[in-house]
Amino acid sequence: MKLLIAMTRTSLFLLSLCCFATLPSAFGQAGGRSANGSAFGAGGLDLSGRDTAVRPGDNFFRYANGGYLDRLVIPPDRSGYSTGSVLTDAAQAKVRTLLEDAALRGKVGSVGRMAGDYYAAFMDDARIEHLGITPLWPELKSIQTASSRKALVALMGRENTSFLGSIFHLDISADIMDPKHYAIQISQPGLGLPDRSYYLDASFATQRSDYKTYITELLELADWPEPHERAEEIVQFETSIAEVSWDREQERDSAKTYNPVTLQQLEASVPDFAWREFLTAAGLSHEEKFIVVEETAIPQIAALYGQTPLATLQAWEAFALLDHAAPYLSKPFANAAFELRGKSLKGQKQPSARWKQGLNLVSGGNDMTQVESAANLGDAVGQLYVSAYFQPEARVQMEALVAEVKEALHARIESLTWMAPTTKTEAFHKLEKYAIQIGYPDHWRNYSGLQIQEDDLVGDVEHASAFNWQFRVNRLHAPVDREEWTMEPQTVNAYNDAVLHQIVFSAALLQPPAFDPQADSAVNYGAIGAIIGHELTHGFDDQGRRFDSDGRMRDWWAADDAKKFLAKAANLGAQIDACEPLPGIHVNGKLTMGENIADLGGLVLALDAYHASLKGKPAPVIDGLTGDQRFFLSFAQVRRSKKTEQALKEQVLIDPHSPDECRVNIEVRNLDRWYSAFHVRADEKLYLNPESRVSIW
Repeated sequence: MKLLIAMTRTSLFLLSLCCFATLPSAFGQAGGRSANGSAFGAGGLDLSGRDTAVRPGDNFFRYANGGYLDRLVIPPDRSGYSTGSVLTDAAQAKVRTLLEDAALRGKVGSVGRMAGDYYAAFMDDARIEHLGITPLWPELKSIQTASSRKALVALMGRENTSFLGSIFHLDISADIMDPKHYAIQISQPGLGLPDRSYYLDASFATQRSDYKTYITELLELADWPEPHERAEEIVQFETSIAEVSWDREQERDSAKTYNPVTLQQLEASVPDFAWREFLTAAGLSHEEKFIVVEETAIPQIAALYGQTPLATLQAWEAFALLDHAAPYLSKPFANAAFELRGKSLKGQKQPSARWKQGLNLVSGGNDMTQVESAANLGDAVGQLYVSAYFQPEARVQMEALVAEVKEALHARIESLTWMAPTTKTEAFHKLEKYAIQIGYPDHWRNYSGLQIQEDDLVGDVEHASAFNWQFRVNRLHAPVDREEWTMEPQTVNAYNDAVLHQIVFSAALLQPPAFDPQADSAVNYGAIGAIIGHELTHGFDDQGRRFDSDGRMRDWWAADDAKKFLAKAANLGAQIDACEPLPGIHVNGKLTMGENIADLGGLVLALDAYHASLKGKPAPVIDGLTGDQRFFLSFAQVRRSKKTEQALKEQVLIDPHSPDECRVNIEVRNLDRWYSAFHVRADEKLYLNPESRVSIW
C-alpha cells in the first residue's frame, strides 16, 4: 500500500489495483465453488487457481496463480485485473446503490443527498450531450483574451479550483521538518503523458503520435485556430519540459525534495514566472514561505515558459482545460479522451461503464484523475458506506492482528545483530507511537457551504474543487490535523503516512480474500497479516526510516547502522533490477525500493506472527497443505493480477510498486521457511544460496 511523504505523498500498498468483469469474482466461500469454477478448499484458498505443473521453486507466482490467470480474460473496459479489482468491484456495487438511493430519497441538505445529486449530475448524459462544450466557453474566452504571459500565469493559479492547467503545481500538507504545521509545496505538475519517458524514449513513438492526434482533435472540437500547428508546438513544448524534469527516482527522495524558500528568494531564483499573480489566483497572496520540490527543474521549466510564444502557451492552456474537462463533456470529447488515455496508453478496449466513472468522480479511489482527486466528496460517501456496511467486529479483530504484527516487529528489531542499541531505542519508540486507524476516520469532513446541483455537472466539479482547495487554504496556519485521512473508507487500500505517523486500513479493504474472519488463520496471516506488516515496515524503509516518532525528517540512525541498512537494501534492489516482466523491460529497483522493503518486511512479520499464534502447537494440515504452505499461497493469491502490455509498461515506468509477479517471487525467495515449505532445490530458478538471501527487518 503506501508510505505518504509530504509533497509526493506516495506509496499505497495498492493490492495492484487494476481490474475483471467478464469473469465473476475470483473468490467464493470457503469449501465452495465460485461462479467461474474456481474451487475453494476448507481453508479459503483458491485451489484450482494454482498451476501445479509449475514447480514452486521455478515461479511461485505462477504456481499459486497460473491456472486462474490462464482462464482470466481482462475485461474490455479494463487495462488489467487483480485481487484489488475484486475487492473494489464489491465496494463499488455497494456505493452505487447508496448514491442512487441518496439521489432519490436523501434528505435535502444532507451530505448523502449532496453526493447523490453530484452522481445524478454525472449520470444525466442527455443534458451533457445537449450542452456540449458550452460550459467551457467562459474559460476558453479568458484564455483567448489573456494578452500576456502574466495574464496566463494568473489563470494557471486556478488549477486547484477549475479545469485549467499549470506548469507548476501547488499543494498544502504537513511540513516534514515541522510536522505540527502545514507548508505550501511547489512542484513540477507532471505532463500530458504519464511520464517524461513517453516524450524521450523511442519505444513510445506510437503514443506520442496518438497524443498529438488527441491534442489536435480537442482543439478542433473547440474551434481553436490552427489546431494542427498548435498541437505540434504543444508536444514540442512539453518535450522540452520533460527533458529538464526530474525523474521519479529523484522525486521520491524526501531530503532532496525539501527546499524551503521565501517568496523573495523564489522570485530571485525563478524570475521567468509571475509568482505573485500565480499565488494571488490560488488564494495565497499573503504567503511568504514555500517548499520547492524539484529545485533544479523548476527554474528551467519557468525559463522554457518565458521563451515560448504566447500563442503556443494559450493553445497549451486551452488544451489542458479541454483535456481535464473531457470526461465531463459530450461524447466527442469523452470518446477522444478514452482513445488516448484508455486505449492507446493502457490497452483498454472500451470505456468503463458510466456509473463507474461517476463513482470515481464522487467517491474517489485509487486510480483517480487529477480532476477526480481534487473534486471528489470522499468523506460524504464514506459516511454512507461505513454506516451501511462496516462491521464493528472487523475493527476489533484487526486491532488484535495489528498488535500481534507490531509485537513481531518489536521482536525482530530486538534481535537484530547489525543495529546499535541507540538506534534500536529510537526504533522502538517510533513503533510504539504509531497511530493505527481502522475502517474509517475518527471525524468526518464538514461540507457546509458547498453547492451541488444535479443539472450542472461542470459547475459541480468546479465548485467541489474550489471547496476542497479553500478548506486546505483556510487551515494553512492552524495546527496539523493528525487524524485526517488521505484516503476514503470505501477505497480498497492502506497506507503509512510518515509525517502524521499514522497507519490507515480502509473499511473496504477488510473483506475476503484480503481479510476473512471465517478463513483459516494461516490464510489470514498470509493476506491481511502481510499487509499490516507491509505498512508497519514502511516506517523503516529507505525513505520512511528518515522520519522519527513525531513525523519529523531527522537522522536518528547511528552512521554505521545506516551503512549496513543501505547495503542490505541495495542487495534487495539488485534482485528487483533483474526482474523482467516484459522482454527487455526490467523493474527499477531504486524507484520501487520502499515498496520492496515493505513487501519483504511484511511477509517476514506476518509469518512470525502466524507462528507465534500457534503457541508452540503444530499447524493443522488442511486440503493436504501445511500451515506454512497455506500462508505463502495466500500471500501470493492476494497479489494475483494480469495487465495489458501497455499498462504493465506504464507501471514499470511510474509506479513505486513492482509488478505482482516480481513482488511475490522476489520476496518469498529470501525466506528460509519458504524453501522448506515447498522443498525448493538448488537447481530451481528462484533458489538463492542462504548467504545471498536478504534479511533487513
